[in-house]
Amino acid sequence: MNIGITGASGLIGRRLSDLALRRGHEVFAFSRTPERGIPGCTMRPFSQDAPPNLEGCEALVHLAGESVLGLWTAAKKQRITQSRILGTRRVAEAIATMRQPPEVLVSGSAIGFYGDGGDSEILESTASGTGFLAQTSRDWEAEALASAAERIVLLRTGLVLAREGGALPLMTRVFRLGLGGKLDSGKQWMSWIHLDDICRLFLFCVENQSLSGPVNGTAPWPVRNADFTKALAARVRRPAFFTVPAFALRWLGEFSHELLDSKRVLPGVASSHGFPFQFAELSPALAELL
Repeated sequence: MNIGITGASGLIGRRLSDLALRRGHEVFAFSRTPERGIPGCTMRPFSQDAPPNLEGCEALVHLAGESVLGLWTAAKKQRITQSRILGTRRVAEAIATMRQPPEVLVSGSAIGFYGDGGDSEILESTASGTGFLAQTSRDWEAEALASAAERIVLLRTGLVLAREGGALPLMTRVFRLGLGGKLDSGKQWMSWIHLDDICRLFLFCVENQSLSGPVNGTAPWPVRNADFTKALAARVRRPAFFTVPAFALRWLGEFSHELLDSKRVLPGVASSHGFPFQFAELSPALAELL
C-alpha cells in the first residue's frame, strides 16, 4: 500500500515511516523540510499555506502539528491550534480534489480531548472535557471528519515514551541528577504508550478496515503519577524524594493542567479489535527504553 505520512520528520513520523517500509509499504513522507530526506521514502512538502500533493496515497496518516511541550505563551498556543486546524484543513482540501481519495485517513489527536477525569476510566465514548487542549482537539478532529476520505480514524495519543525525544529524555536527566519527584499529590493518572506501540497502532488502524472513529492510543495499564515516579527512579537507580507543588508548575501556564489533571484513559477500541501491545505495563517499557 502507498501510505502518506505528514509530520514524517517528527518523533512518531520517523519511526512510523521506518516501520511501514519494513512492512512492505511505500511511503510518501510529507515534511516542512523535505530536502532533508528520510531514507527509503519519497519526500513531498507540507505546509499550512496550501493543500499537499496527495496523489498516489492510498492511505494517509496525518501527524503534523506543533509540539504541546513547553511554556504555553499566547504565541505557543496559537501555533498549537493553527498547526492542527489549518494543517488538517489543508489535508481535507487536498482529498476533496482527488479522483481517488485515500481509503483511510488516520488523523492524529490527543487524550487532552477528555480533560480531567479524576479516577474514572476513560473510553472512546467518554465526552470531551473543557480547557484549551480539549477545545483544540475537538476542532482538530472536526476538520478531519469533514474530509472526503472513505474511512476516518481519530487516534487520540497519550504520553509517548521514547528515548529519541518527547518528555522522557528530559525527565530522565532530572531523575539521574537526583532531583526527580512526584507532581503535587501524585494521585493523578498518567496514560502513556511506548513509541513502538503507538507506531504499530497507527499502522493497525491503516490496515484494519473495520476500524473507524476515535481510538485511544494508550497502553492498557495507566499509572498514577506517584507510581510513574517510583518506576522511573528505580530504573535510573536514584532516589525521588521531592514533591513538586502545584503552584511551582503554574509558570508553565495552562500546560500545567496537562501535568496535574488526571486521565485514566484505556484503549478500549484497540483492545476489542485484538491489537497486540508489546509494552502493556510501564516497568518493561522503561526497561527497554532506558
